Amino acid sequence: MADHFQLRLVDSRMLAPSVRHMVFERVDGQPLAFQPGQFVQVHFHYDDGTATKRSYSVGTVGDGASPVQRIEIAVSYVEGGAATKLLGELPVGGMVDASGPYGRFCLQDGDRHPRYLLLATGTGVTPYRAMLPQIEKLLAAGGREVVLLYGARSEAELLYGEEFEAFAQTHPGFAFHACLSREARAVPRPGDRYGYVQNVLAEFGPSASRDIAYLCGNPNMVDAAFNALKEFGLPVAQIRREKYISSR
Repeated sequence: MADHFQLRLVDSRMLAPSVRHMVFERVDGQPLAFQPGQFVQVHFHYDDGTATKRSYSVGTVGDGASPVQRIEIAVSYVEGGAATKLLGELPVGGMVDASGPYGRFCLQDGDRHPRYLLLATGTGVTPYRAMLPQIEKLLAAGGREVVLLYGARSEAELLYGEEFEAFAQTHPGFAFHACLSREARAVPRPGDRYGYVQNVLAEFGPSASRDIAYLCGNPNMVDAAFNALKEFGLPVAQIRREKYISSR
């Protein structure tokens, strides 16, 4: 059952020109018990007093099993957005009301497929960051492969890109591919691809006998990749989805 609590901002930094990484702790000092892939909701009011909320995936990298003291999220700036005003102007020590965790976009213990296809755009890559300890355990058990296709317009918008690349270098069963749709890197990396995630997908030859897929991010990408995977023969049960919609 989800808890309601207050969060205090303890640190933040810009990940990209329009995305802020924010680190919170619960005001009550309690840790957050969550499964990587779940999200929290931030509750606030519009200027007219109407209550509203926004959802943010927890991106904290822990051990994948224990509650975490720090709750890390990535917040996209939306021009004129109420949540952008609230979180964008929140100083260190500032507090917000929140609840959670919620969601079922998680790696399942019962999955036995040889390959995981993880697709993301924008802040949709955040839950995969939290899943890295679980992915490490999957790979250590042997017989598994994980491929992350991450779509962004340019290198500057690759959130946590250096972390995923470092993980790939130390874990041979993990492949990270930056799918850049508008501007290639000045110094391309071997894993880079040019184009949209859903178009790059075909290169990896998805198959029902081999793959389970996770899709997170822009609804257009999620829908297009979902349809493409079905055309490759993956049943709906092997395609898990989470759509990220930027709300004002």
